[in-house]
Amino acid sequence: MRELWNTGTMHNRVRMVAASFLTKNLLIDWRKGEQWFWDTLVDADAASNPLNWQWIAGSGADAAPYFRIFSPELQARKFDPHEAYIREHVPEYGSVDYPKPIVDLAESRRAALAAYRYVIEQSSYGKDNTT
Repeated sequence: MRELWNTGTMHNRVRMVAASFLTKNLLIDWRKGEQWFWDTLVDADAASNPLNWQWIAGSGADAAPYFRIFSPELQARKFDPHEAYIREHVPEYGSVDYPKPIVDLAESRRAALAAYRYVIEQSSYGKDNTT
């Protein structure tokens, strides 16, 4: 988020991780994130920005499965194994000055999946429509 705030841009992989974290780990409506990115990105695009947020939230017409939740830790290990990208934007990463996590990733993932499951069970998709 510092990269976005300071430069007006953000690597696509990190956009997906940030959007997934906001919508699925924090259970914040995708439209809040989309609006903030729209106001902050120098390359915001009316055709792609909302659709990308819907895709990652699992709510768009061609959305990622709702159960796809990007792990920021796994993404960092896979795509930034030497922590160069992270440390460029968060120099205090890994130090005593680095803040504690605001949510437990495993627990917030379980909560998100439970919330999605509940919505599906309450919708016509989760009910037997043969009667």
